[in-house]
Parts: sequence; structure tokens; C-alpha cells
Amino acid sequence: TSRRKVVPWPTEWVSSMHDALPPQYRIAVTLGSGLGLRQGEVFGLAVEDVDFLRGVVEVRRQVKVFGGNRLVFGLPKGDKTRTVPLPESVATELSNHLATYPRRSITLPWGTPHADKKSSAGLILTTRERSALNRNYFNTRLWKPGQAHVGIEQSRDNGMHALRHWYASVLLDAGESIRAVSEYLGHSDPGFTLRTYTHLMPSSTERTRAAVDAAFAAGRHAGKETDTELEQPSRG
Repeated sequence: TSRRKVVPWPTEWVSSMHDALPPQYRIAVTLGSGLGLRQGEVFGLAVEDVDFLRGVVEVRRQVKVFGGNRLVFGLPKGDKTRTVPLPESVATELSNHLATYPRRSITLPWGTPHADKKSSAGLILTTRERSALNRNYFNTRLWKPGQAHVGIEQSRDNGMHALRHWYASVLLDAGESIRAVSEYLGHSDPGFTLRTYTHLMPSSTERTRAAVDAAFAAGRHAGKETDTELEQPSRG
């Protein structure tokens, strides 16, 4: 089957969706687009997962929904935890968010709604009723009105997952390797990442021209310095 090509959002859409959400939920857009988190991982991110000093975030859990309204904590997709870089811009906004909307400790069953094991986390995003966010509520009551406000078509392609695609496109455009992008997105196979995003990788022709030009320029510069040294009159 032919895979539909991912078309990343324009950056203006990301910032417009951020501003279209109620203030206490805007950080969700920043965590999705700035860390490449899945929606459930955004809702499951806790303050204790963020290392501001080292500049990294540990992605350890997601919020999962059973039967429409029963929430549990679980491992990220593929049962894989991962570490992602924390950009300074994301850290600054997150600090400001937490100063206004302090974390709330939420306890949920781990794995399934009937699990004996419970887990607690100081969640960054919660509802006004002090519970974890349910994706059905978030998508219907917050995301869709935001899309309507910005003028983004309400399609599956324009769900919160679009923020992950934007993140991947930014990294690839900056020359980051497929292996690193795959690791940060939490894909089990870099081949999947490559198949999904290969059309977004910058053309190598321009990089090749620039690399050769830079090497020649450096060589000529070194050559001139050697010539100058040779021209120095000997003292004797």
C-alpha cells in the first residue's frame, strides 16, 4: 500500500494553535512540537521527568483511555521509555507555565483500569477538576475549537500528531540524522522513520556543493599562509 506523504504544518499554524488554546493548555502545543511527544505522552508528562539542569526530558509514561472515559498510566507506545533534548525555549515556557499552574499529583491504575498496581505522578497538564486529561475531552472541547479559530481544516491529519511531524521536519531540515530523529520520536525502527519522513530530508546536492566549496576555501586559506611563511626573509 502506498503511504500518504506527511505534510508538516507551517510554523505559523503551530504558534496560532498554541495561542488559540486556553492559557492553561497552551503548554501542550509546546511539548508536542518542541519535544516531539505523542498526545498521551504530553498528558502523562510529570515535573519529575524534566531535568532543567541537564536539559533533558525522560519520557516514561502516557495516559491511556479505556472505554471512552477510564484513564490509566502506561509505558509509552512500544513499551519504550526514552530521553529527549530539552530546548531552552521549551524549558523557559515550561518554567513560566509551572509558576502559574503548579503541578498536580495524580494517581491512576498502571496498565489496565482494574490493575492492583497504582502509580502517581506530578502532572504538568490536568483538568480543572484536578484529574488527568482524557484525549476525547481534549480533542473535542479544546483542539477542535482551536482549529476552527485558526482556520485549520478539522481532519485526522491536523490532530495533535501534526506537532510531532513538525518536530521531525525541523530536525531533518537542520541536518539531524534519521537515527537521532527516530530515537527522539520513540520509533522502534529507524527504517520506519526514514520511510515516513524521507521526502522531508534536505536535498544532498546543496550540502555537497557547500561542503566542497568550504573545503577548497579552507585549503586555499592554508596554502596562502604557507606561502607567506616561505616569503619571510631569513635572518642571518
